[in-house]
Amino acid sequence: MRLESESGIANHTLSHRLSAMGLLVAIGIVFGDIGTSPLYVMKAIVGVNPGYMPDYIIGAVSCIIWTLTLQTTVKYVLIALRADNRGEGGILALYALLRRSRRKWLYLVAALGAATLIADGVITPAVTVTSAIEGLNSFDPSLPIIPIIVVIIVVVFTVQQFGTGKIGRCFGPFMLLWFMMLGAVGALNIGSCPDVLKAFNPIYAVRLLIDYPDWFLILGAVFLCTTGAEALYSDLGHCGRLNISVSWIFVKVMLILTYLGQGAWLIANRGEVADGANPFYAVMPQWMVVPAVVIATGAAVIASQALISGSFTIFSEAISLDFWPRMRIKYPSTVKGQLYIPAVNAALCVGCLLTVAIFRSSANMEAAYGLAITVTMLMTTVMLACYLDKIGAARWITIVFLAVFILIEGAFFIANVHKFAHGGWYTMLIGGAIFAVIFIWYTAERIRGGLIDYKPIDDYLSIITDIKEDSAIPKYASNLIYISHSERSDMVESKVLYSIVNKRPKRADHYWLLHVENTNDPDQLEYTFTTLIPDTLFRVNIKIGFRIQPRLSVYLRQIVEDAVAAGKLDLTSTYPSLRRHGIPGDFHFVIIHRIFSPDSACSRGDSAVMRLRDLVKHLGIPDTVAFGLDTSYVTVENVPLIITTRHQRRITPARP
Repeated sequence: MRLESESGIANHTLSHRLSAMGLLVAIGIVFGDIGTSPLYVMKAIVGVNPGYMPDYIIGAVSCIIWTLTLQTTVKYVLIALRADNRGEGGILALYALLRRSRRKWLYLVAALGAATLIADGVITPAVTVTSAIEGLNSFDPSLPIIPIIVVIIVVVFTVQQFGTGKIGRCFGPFMLLWFMMLGAVGALNIGSCPDVLKAFNPIYAVRLLIDYPDWFLILGAVFLCTTGAEALYSDLGHCGRLNISVSWIFVKVMLILTYLGQGAWLIANRGEVADGANPFYAVMPQWMVVPAVVIATGAAVIASQALISGSFTIFSEAISLDFWPRMRIKYPSTVKGQLYIPAVNAALCVGCLLTVAIFRSSANMEAAYGLAITVTMLMTTVMLACYLDKIGAARWITIVFLAVFILIEGAFFIANVHKFAHGGWYTMLIGGAIFAVIFIWYTAERIRGGLIDYKPIDDYLSIITDIKEDSAIPKYASNLIYISHSERSDMVESKVLYSIVNKRPKRADHYWLLHVENTNDPDQLEYTFTTLIPDTLFRVNIKIGFRIQPRLSVYLRQIVEDAVAAGKLDLTSTYPSLRRHGIPGDFHFVIIHRIFSPDSACSRGDSAVMRLRDLVKHLGIPDTVAFGLDTSYVTVENVPLIITTRHQRRITPARP
């Protein structure tokens, strides 16, 4: 049976059919990152070789065109968008499809890819907003741009708590205006040097990389044009494959026009380009600079908004996949997929502000930008190859795909490695810290799961029945609910049974075993109801998609309503005074908190991981909050995770 979320998230669906509105939405929320790349790509390319010759610019633009074609169009639009998990995309959605495969090591690939994607998301808003605002320098070099950048970043992160549903409606038209401006300005400048059209011939890109000794510096700059491709895949669930694919045709044309226009202007004005000048603004007439800065800033804010929302989604998925401790998640609106994680928002805001404080200018940020996302793309390539193998694609297709994109992205990775000393350490440090947390938490959860002892529930049915009927035992609650980790309905944790029977016997009218199962279906929200003892013991298995936040109090209320309506349960209190007035019985949750002891009998490696887990868990919130429980009706019982220890010596009676 299906559950309905109180906020409407679970049952709210977006049409993925091809439509004008779908195309406009895709332009507004999918292409913000890759669409703002023209703000800094050509500037970075010129920075590699300020004394450039025409062939250098033509070769660089050719590299951009074919990178957008091979990397973005072929890999992501034509291939990755088809690797959807029930309509959802992104590296963790892809891992959810593959996690039950025989390749157990894939969690490391997914963890590394997700960690570096988050790290890239820290620097992207900073470099995008900074590049946009720096356009004011061409109008008035004395303007204090750093305070303006800081204010914009703080405002962007502050409004996240209110949701962006109404603001988001403007994203599509605004980004459409942005892309049309890019294409129009670019097309108007191509005439200044029509030779730039030679860039469509890939031989110029190949020749540049062969002849130029610092080819890796060029590739490091060129790579910036496709950094938003991974976000394109992650936003699959918001717009659908057809809307993204068709709108990409328009976006790609506009991007190529702007790069051609900037390239033509650079060739026509060779020797006259001021040191540090941004070709994006230089190609415009003076009267257009200020309006362009305003539009560029708006586009940068939209791109930042998309990345921030994407980060919330990644952490939400990571929590459901046991990659991260549970965190407080809020839903500022009823729009599907729109969520807000205060801790993540605060951390990203601090990271962006630190980026601005450390690097100060977009040129310095560009030197640090790109290294982390190349790792994400490499990890996605490996997982896509596994996906192609899983769906039965011909082996030669999988091998060719893997070889081609490992070669391309490997070259980009090598090209970006030199950025490590120039600021790449910043994003890699962030990515490394996130990966360490994921590795520790995931490994510890696997260890904990393997140490839980289960017993057949059938052996205790008669005992539970007798406890219910034993009036000598004070009634603990009308409805007593335990959260069970057992995937089998005929088994239950020994600690749950110990809590009911041995640790202060608990008499109740009804006992509930509530099991939460995270599934590969992103938006699944269903339950099964099993009666183990009529009118006494029930087991409920709730299946929750990895994009859905558990809200057990809400879901249990809905399940109880269904059970009462079906005649499976009499919820009226058994206290005579309350029953006379038809008042329902109370509900009380008991959560078993298993504490790991350093003296437990396990390997040194497992012990070290479990100790680190105790440190990492402080990043999260208690289970009572994570499961959406009313803490006034919850009891947490602390029990040892492992009873046996290394100290096996038995105490003996003293001798006379």
